[in-house]
Amino acid sequence: METGYRNQVLIIEDDNHIRRFVAINLERNGFEVSEAALGRQALQHIALNRPDVIVLDLMLPDMDGFEICRMLREIDPDIVIIIITARGQDMDKIKGLGLGADDYIVKPFNPLELVARIRTVLRRTQYVEKRHRKVLWSRPIRIDLDSNQLFKHDCLIEVTPKEYQLVRVFVENPNIALSRNELLNLVWGEDFVGDTKTVDVHVRKLREKLEDDSSKPQLIETVWGLGYRWRKDD
Repeated sequence: METGYRNQVLIIEDDNHIRRFVAINLERNGFEVSEAALGRQALQHIALNRPDVIVLDLMLPDMDGFEICRMLREIDPDIVIIIITARGQDMDKIKGLGLGADDYIVKPFNPLELVARIRTVLRRTQYVEKRHRKVLWSRPIRIDLDSNQLFKHDCLIEVTPKEYQLVRVFVENPNIALSRNELLNLVWGEDFVGDTKTVDVHVRKLREKLEDDSSKPQLIETVWGLGYRWRKDD
């Protein structure tokens, strides 16, 4: 998957052949897939295990697909909903989108088109979600994601691009021990050719800029024999 993890998809479709065909193709393209033949079965599944994406056939034997779409949007405003409609039923498309569906696909469809549509919607929604996170806080540090600036007690701290990326990785993973190799991969990239001492040098410089006393660090802790950990108490 392009997002770096396996998005979970729930297929709500009463036609066993179509449902299994779609599921197999999604699994082949890196998705984790669950299936439901009925609307009530799907709602029970969602209550226990919230998926990232729902592929919803509007024509179900036990519940109205539009009502399910409305309920899903009330349950989780961020869940991705792609409805399946029959060819030529334009009002179904309009109504489904009006109830909060993110996209639609018309029967019969190529499963690879569905894969492409899911990925497109996921990229869009995950980008919007990321943009809405304009500020990261880990007192006394504040990271402005829009301006790529770093503040301590509201005072701007001048950092290099790599120092900024390193602090952001730490703040996004509080109280988690990260090895030097993990930090190299996350900040410098997996193709980086260099020594892990690069991480130590950048951490030392960051401590001088961020810590009240760099000889007694309270923010970036050393995890002996492994790497570093960002300490977050708030």
